[in-house]
Amino acid sequence: MGAILMDATGLHRTVIRLSHEIGERNKGYSNIVLVGVKKNGGIVAGRIQSYIRDTEGFDLPCAQLDLNGEKDLGFSIDKKIVVLCDDVLYTGKSVVKSVDLLFRLGSPKKIQLLVLVDRGGRELPVRADFVGKNVPTSKEEYIEVSFEELGAPDRFSVTRRKNEK
Repeated sequence: MGAILMDATGLHRTVIRLSHEIGERNKGYSNIVLVGVKKNGGIVAGRIQSYIRDTEGFDLPCAQLDLNGEKDLGFSIDKKIVVLCDDVLYTGKSVVKSVDLLFRLGSPKKIQLLVLVDRGGRELPVRADFVGKNVPTSKEEYIEVSFEELGAPDRFSVTRRKNEK
């Protein structure tokens, strides 16, 4: 494990801040749906949904988007503001694929991107609307993510890639 960027306390604070930023930028929470890129993005979306429900009283629709061919989210995204959630933004490829898939599922009013960590290194013209933390990394590094929901402590850390032969 490398340098810890965010522990459980930092992650909790980040979710709170990002939840408030969503409400501020959109003048409230009406007409918003949360969609997380499966699997870690779904955890992020679920935590934001829980915080907004518990503190603001809005129970936003929330689903996970499976990049291998999602057929239905369980609610309509037509004319909605979709907050697309993910854990780490790097090249932008999964975001572009997610946006393409969302447009196959409906016609959203707007799509906003929320990420916990933006590590730079974009290969496509993608920019996050809501960012928990900017952490420039090299190609030799990656962000190691663990969540309580997946059986490990909440933690984001920067790790150097092992030499591949």
